[in-house]
Amino acid sequence: MRVEAMMGRQGSQRQQDGGRDAARPAPALALIPGAAESEAPPRRGLAGFAIGQVRAVTDRVIARFSLVPTHPILDVRGFCWTAPLRAEWEAIRREALALALPDAVPAAVLPGARGAVAPLRPWQAWFLWGYGYRVEEALARCPVTAALVGRIPGLVSAHVAVLSPGAHVPASRGATKGLLTCHLGLHVPRDGDARIRVGDRILRWAEGETLLFDDTVDHELWNDAAGVSVLLVVQVRRPLRQPGRWLADAVITRIRQSAIVQRARRNLTLWQDVMRALRR
Repeated sequence: MRVEAMMGRQGSQRQQDGGRDAARPAPALALIPGAAESEAPPRRGLAGFAIGQVRAVTDRVIARFSLVPTHPILDVRGFCWTAPLRAEWEAIRREALALALPDAVPAAVLPGARGAVAPLRPWQAWFLWGYGYRVEEALARCPVTAALVGRIPGLVSAHVAVLSPGAHVPASRGATKGLLTCHLGLHVPRDGDARIRVGDRILRWAEGETLLFDDTVDHELWNDAAGVSVLLVVQVRRPLRQPGRWLADAVITRIRQSAIVQRARRNLTLWQDVMRALRR
């Protein structure tokens, strides 16, 4: 298996060898398929087969009309909106830590440290946008991040992700090839190995660097370190020509209207209400 360092500030790739108390509201888990713990077993039998076949066909059509490469990992130099994220990553990190780990400082995001998320699931997500729905309370607390992310063309979702110490997020695939996923490293422990596998390639997050990939490719994550890893995760619409754009828009609209997104939306609304109450 090829082992590579994360895409650098100029988009190049370097090869390598290879507790808060009970009053704190819990984060809404990720809306992005594969990022949250599953609440129901996958469909099996004919229904699951039919869904898989439809998805495979739509992904092939979307790929055919893509205006950008359909590689598993894309060169960030082809996406100019990633540069401002890298340039302002320290400001984004300050806001992200204040949102997700409010009493922590970068040197203290360790198990048992005041402000550490407890108990930690393998992956927790603090949303700013979710499939077009704004989380006003979170946006108000992250003004720099909100301004930068709000200017990204084709934005679908954005959240601060916290990967717990020793966590492993099993292999999964995203819902549609009509989306691309970007990770910006914000806090990456240096005492372990925080990494993601995309297909047959392993990449390591780095603070201030971006990784852009197609999450319909089989991928999984590890944080083999004593401290948490913190990322900004952004999903955008894949640039497409017609009729691929129409098809991708239809799929994304269907996801937005799905029960899991609507349930997460209700959770986000509850989270905002709790945060407002705590700030009074």
